[in-house]
Amino acid sequence: MIVLGYNGFTKGAEIFGRLFGATGVARNLLVGHDASAALVVDGELVAAVEEERLSRVKKTSDFPAHAIQWCLDFAGVSLDQVDVVAFPWRFSPEVADEMIAQVASGGQSPAEKFDVLRRAGEFYTDMVSREAIHDDFVQRTGCELDPNKLVLVPHHLAHLTCGAYLAGGGDAAFLVSDGRAETLSSVMGEVRDGVVRVFDDSTIPMTSSLGVAYGRITRYLGFVPNNDEYKVMGLAAYGPSPRRNPLLERCVRLHANGTYTISIPRGVTAYYALFDDLFDGDSEKREEFDFRVKVATMAQHMVEAVTAHQVRALTAASGLDTLLFEGGLALNCVANTKMLERSSFTGMEVSFGASDPGVAIGAAVYTAGLRNRSADAATPYLGPSYDEPHILEALEEYADRVEWQEEADIEAVTEHTARLLSEKNVVAWFQGRTEYGPRALGNRSILANPAFPEIKDIINIRVKHREPFRPFAPVVRESEAHRVFDLGKKTSSPYMTFVFPVREEYRERIPGACHVDGTARVQTVDDHQNPVLARLLRAFTERAGVPCLLNTSFNVAGEPIVCSPRDALECLLATEIDHLVIDRFVITKKSG
Repeated sequence: MIVLGYNGFTKGAEIFGRLFGATGVARNLLVGHDASAALVVDGELVAAVEEERLSRVKKTSDFPAHAIQWCLDFAGVSLDQVDVVAFPWRFSPEVADEMIAQVASGGQSPAEKFDVLRRAGEFYTDMVSREAIHDDFVQRTGCELDPNKLVLVPHHLAHLTCGAYLAGGGDAAFLVSDGRAETLSSVMGEVRDGVVRVFDDSTIPMTSSLGVAYGRITRYLGFVPNNDEYKVMGLAAYGPSPRRNPLLERCVRLHANGTYTISIPRGVTAYYALFDDLFDGDSEKREEFDFRVKVATMAQHMVEAVTAHQVRALTAASGLDTLLFEGGLALNCVANTKMLERSSFTGMEVSFGASDPGVAIGAAVYTAGLRNRSADAATPYLGPSYDEPHILEALEEYADRVEWQEEADIEAVTEHTARLLSEKNVVAWFQGRTEYGPRALGNRSILANPAFPEIKDIINIRVKHREPFRPFAPVVRESEAHRVFDLGKKTSSPYMTFVFPVREEYRERIPGACHVDGTARVQTVDDHQNPVLARLLRAFTERAGVPCLLNTSFNVAGEPIVCSPRDALECLLATEIDHLVIDRFVITKKSG
């Protein structure tokens, strides 16, 4: 059986821009962002890639034509051979009725209600109805898809299935929390013997979305909502945890069963006025670093308090030991660690596809009947790879600007790279298949030696072209991780979804990977997960005496992570990266 899962809409950006003002800084506030495709063949997830890696449009919501075609080409199948197409949104007639009822029961005037219904009707009819989704697929692929082969999977169920499958299956309590699904923003429940049970009395409507609230504060601080929330998380580390939080006092109400109400106006002008009142802010103060830190600490504290409230209710309702956390809020790795350590759960899993890239995988896995089974060998390395002829073709194309040395084998490459990294060099590292999800996990990474205190500033300013307060993550062999970091209840962290304290004796040894609060967002690797990266770490540690490498995504601000050798060479030439390693080739820019 062949199942194709995908996420993305041809008309999404146009419809949300025209009807709901999702343009400019609000361009990512729409359904279908992080468009992607995934392919399951005979019970195995064989390929998955985000559309942005191929189209080079960051966080695109467009129909993922490139991603679908690449997945099919990789597996050597055609669209005619696909048995089922799975889509991770299900705006059923019942959901439509609920949307209409919510508008009808609202507090607006009749004229305002009719305007909301007009826009909602166009959104439903032209974009998210079964007929619109089917027609979009047919028009973009040219394939006359049998309507009976199109399966619509509820958004939160797609999130959950992705996480459960990649976590290895088994019984677990779950929490899914993101900006929005069809009508809800968060659900919780448990998976027992493969049966999903949602705790209906603990669901959160979109009107109280924690993700949307955090996004509004992100915009208030001058960043892009549904894109830059990690900047707010990073800023929060510069300030102490607040003794009192006006967000919790005036905007959040916690209720029974882990539910809550968040009262923040929808209009930009209105919530800017509210936040100015809450934080004693104005247009000038919003540009000040200390003010941004103060607000960021409040926002982060709000997320931690609300999610802790949910987890307390979840532990009371489910006696299971493991927690699955998925959805956009699961990218808040600072809150993740606190959720686990302050709960009675002995284990917690957050997948590499926790945010919306994962729903294409979840829809495909659910529809393929794998929801009760685990991935035999879960790996994020599901995207394109490039053989030696492709690499040489790209190198020859740029031969007037770069030069390269070809090493004999991967052992020689890792030794050469370890030698470069033992000094104050920034090395772009390009190996194997592209990783899936928002984190660079060692196949499309920028690496450096964290022993140099100034290395963060070098990469932020000269390479990434981003804010100087942004931290970098260390990658470390799993066998060494517990020596360097206090992992608490965790034994590994392969996807950079948790933050851990750096042990006191190592803080001065790896200052480049240590955030201002003494923590680090750790990635652990072993010889099974990523043998080439593990070999490089071993060679680097033996040479430099440093137990980890600094690892950040191979891109510059505003662009997707590189995918192809040409992408990598363009990034090398546009930045002050010192060396680029693609497969067995060590590449540098020509002088001048």
